[in-house]
Amino acid sequence: MVAGVAGVLLLGVSVALAVTLGPADIRVADTWSVVVSRLGGGPSGLSPIRDGIVWELRLPRTLLAAVCGAGLAVCGVVMQSLLRNPLADPFVLGVSSGASTGAVAVVVLGVGGGAVSVAGGAFLGALASFALVLLLSHALGGTTDRVVLAGVAAMQLFSALTSFVVMTAADAETTRGVLFWLLGSLTGADWTDVGVCGAVLVAALLVCGGHARTLDAFAFGEETAATLGVPVARTRLALLTVTALLTAVLVAAAGAIGFVGLVLPHALRALAGPGHARLLPLAAPAGAVFLVWADTLARTVLDPQEVPVGVVTSLVGVPAFVLVLHRTRSAR
Repeated sequence: MVAGVAGVLLLGVSVALAVTLGPADIRVADTWSVVVSRLGGGPSGLSPIRDGIVWELRLPRTLLAAVCGAGLAVCGVVMQSLLRNPLADPFVLGVSSGASTGAVAVVVLGVGGGAVSVAGGAFLGALASFALVLLLSHALGGTTDRVVLAGVAAMQLFSALTSFVVMTAADAETTRGVLFWLLGSLTGADWTDVGVCGAVLVAALLVCGGHARTLDAFAFGEETAATLGVPVARTRLALLTVTALLTAVLVAAAGAIGFVGLVLPHALRALAGPGHARLLPLAAPAGAVFLVWADTLARTVLDPQEVPVGVVTSLVGVPAFVLVLHRTRSAR
């Protein structure tokens, strides 16, 4: 409980500081003034331009980064326990690849005739990929290993489709924009994205938190979980569906951001132990803080040029993951 409260406080401080960083001179006090003003507390005292920078640009982007980081970390915790695979992350089911294909179909091929947005196409593609994974895993027997293999197959299939469409139908400018989105980008974040992703995250946290003891049982294997009275097949399907839907919503809003759901669960287990009643409340703020600062670095390190946030998470995540594996091996 104490660690969770500390994580939430650290997240609040991180958001407040991250909003101030950038080419425009914004202070923490300015941010609070704008928030109070927008909530009906009177004029902020800032110029319209600075007020807009805080409310329309930096604050929704920073909050979306927090929501995406929290969601990806929680999905990683759930999937690694559910599938008993230390390399499982939110994209192991091919959801990210399916979302990429859906987005590319809208941007490059014009699917939807303008009635479907890029985020909408990504969401539909993610759902199509997850449906394929369920179909393949059911055909192969529905065990944990088969779900992982079906996810890998779906990932490769949709990645190939995305590459084929981009190479054959996109011009140079469109290709650059699509590739930037595929690497993860929070550039176009708005309050609608924050609201939708936040609502889905809260719902997913409630569902996953309610299954904390069940996830503890899954960590010891399906047979152990079954002997404890857990309906293995139904519970696994429900939790995989929740994590897939959450990942689909996040990818539709921010693109494919890797390593958040892979590295953080391992680090948190080393700090807090394997119990999900403690692990899940820690994963959300930890993932949120991590991605807030990763996105802040992405938009400021080469200012005015922006680096895709997925590049930053990978550069940080790879050595961190190697360190976690080394410590895990040493502990054994």
